[in-house]
Amino acid sequence: MEKPYPAGLVWFRRDLRVQDHAALYHALRSCKQVHCAFVLDTGILDLLPRRDRRVQFIRETLVELDDALRRLAGRRDAGLIVVHGRAVEEVPRLAQRLGVMSVFASHDYEPGAIARDARVKEALAEMGIALHTSKDQAVFDRDELLTQAGRPYAVFTPYKRAWLAKVDPFYLKAYPVEKHAGALAARPEPLRREVPALADFGFEATDLSVLPTQPGARGAARLLDDFLPRIDRYDVARDFPATAGTSCLSVHLRFGTVSIRTLAREAHALAQTGQAGAATWLSELIWRDFYFQVLANFPHVADEEGQGRSFRREYDAIAWETGPRAEALFAAWCEGRTGYPLVDAAMHQLNQTGFMHNRLRMVTASFLCKDLGIDWRRGERYFARQLNDYDLAANNGGWQWASSSGCDAQPWFRIFNPVSQSRKFDPQGRFILRYLPQLRRLPPAALHEPWLARPVDLEAAGVVLGRDYPLPVVDHAQAREATLRRYSVVKKAGAAEGAG
Repeated sequence: MEKPYPAGLVWFRRDLRVQDHAALYHALRSCKQVHCAFVLDTGILDLLPRRDRRVQFIRETLVELDDALRRLAGRRDAGLIVVHGRAVEEVPRLAQRLGVMSVFASHDYEPGAIARDARVKEALAEMGIALHTSKDQAVFDRDELLTQAGRPYAVFTPYKRAWLAKVDPFYLKAYPVEKHAGALAARPEPLRREVPALADFGFEATDLSVLPTQPGARGAARLLDDFLPRIDRYDVARDFPATAGTSCLSVHLRFGTVSIRTLAREAHALAQTGQAGAATWLSELIWRDFYFQVLANFPHVADEEGQGRSFRREYDAIAWETGPRAEALFAAWCEGRTGYPLVDAAMHQLNQTGFMHNRLRMVTASFLCKDLGIDWRRGERYFARQLNDYDLAANNGGWQWASSSGCDAQPWFRIFNPVSQSRKFDPQGRFILRYLPQLRRLPPAALHEPWLARPVDLEAAGVVLGRDYPLPVVDHAQAREATLRRYSVVKKAGAAEGAG
């Protein structure tokens, strides 16, 4: 079949791989020659600290992607074109310079990215160049799944039922990029450069050895190979942060170094055999799709800067704590100085590695909102700065779940007890001691509530509370009562709505 375009450009973004790549496949099928590019977008990079693990992860992934494209093309003069500047300017400029008739990219659901793409599309159109985007981050996106009334889902369980009812091999099959790789073009000589070093675009190296993974598609493949033999235990092991119970693939999903179709296909096939662990993991992947469609269909939850309002707008009436006391509490939470060991260890894990176990994300988020009474949006922004796998849709959805303001969220009166969570999911304190070694000589039973430890045990451990480890910044029982009063405006709003 005759290809409609003599030349095209694939704009890589959150899809840094060559295998099972929707936009790359469509470009190769549609164009006689295909160029590939990535933009080190100053519109994003200028907002980040000069030492950022995510930037280094991306840069090292780009090196692998460049090599993978050369190998796929079977020629050393192929590969990835990397430019540095504002994407809204650089993509149209590069498209014109290469003489392409179409640019191909993957859908993005974030408000800022949607606005960026609209500007790029307009600039390209003025030059007679088309912009085609296709689904790649999700199995089902936007309005592919709707209720019988034709509305987007706002509750997860019926969404999951609809997802499972619709999914079939067609939606999970890989795009056979390799069959059409002959269309990959040589880079023009002036653009035939190596991927820039971090220093070339103003960043410093960080320590990626603290990550549970290596960058790139090869790093993702190794993690998947490690996880699949133990996926049958995932439904139980995933809740215990001291054990290797999770896949640790979230950062690879974030940057697209692995295809969601690959993971969903593996999980779905194993779930069909009755494996409870695989079914639970598949459910987590469906949650990811769910939050993408929430962001796409209910954009009020996040504006272009990634900040937004409660999904359930009555929750915006809550009066959160402010003033010097609140600032001191927020700083203690950020720095892991709350006096609650599981919360503090989780925050140290986040600050030191850029990763936090999913169970602990719920515990720490609940503690900020419902023990300290601090606006969930502040925690959302802190996680956005710290998480290697930061994804606006999932981060916003998770924080709104914890604060009870979001889709299918935990009830407002459900408040995690940080001590109970600690005893249940880190009973021997193995995770706590990994990040709070100053408590290592305390008896395991005292690790969850060191302020209740016997003086003789504290003395034997060489721990002076308030010096070696902080006293609790709040009393959980008192904080719980304050939260129930704080959320009473929501209770009243619900009662008024029911009466209406």
